[in-house]
Amino acid sequence: MARIVRSALLQCAYTGDKQTMIDRHVNYVEQAASQGAQIMCFQELFYSPYFCQIQDIKHYSWSEQVPDGPTVTLMQEIAAKHKIFLVVPLYEEEDSGVYYNTGAVIDSDGAFLGKYRKTHLPHLEGFWEKFYFRPGNAGYPVFETSVGKIGVYICYDRHFPEGARILGLSGAEI
Repeated sequence: MARIVRSALLQCAYTGDKQTMIDRHVNYVEQAASQGAQIMCFQELFYSPYFCQIQDIKHYSWSEQVPDGPTVTLMQEIAAKHKIFLVVPLYEEEDSGVYYNTGAVIDSDGAFLGKYRKTHLPHLEGFWEKFYFRPGNAGYPVFETSVGKIGVYICYDRHFPEGARILGLSGAEI
């Protein structure tokens, strides 16, 4: 018998500051959950503008620890409150000067399941990602979640089929 998993995808315009973006996304999680969504995925670097169009060290200030930073901690609480699985892409600082474009994976009970770090980074005019991020170093994990086995990809990775193939061969259903 077929299984139906209701999902919500969110991409919204930058509001001008990090806190307003976080608040807006919390509101959208509440709306999606009230409409029966079991999964919600945010846009790449969801609480900031896409700053990779220029190379400027001031943008390192957008980074946070994952999972111990304030945004992931908040999203764990929101996921548990609304019983919804979340993929929360943000700018991760692993150590001083070591940064990744990361998707935090949070189950519907608020448990932090792990993270996916964007593997493929474009580096050309308007997309200076190698100035800001290191390529992901954790492979292509598949997460056992409350709604099934889920694999995560971020933006430019979609142009390279080996990751999607690995996710499928590793049992990802979504």
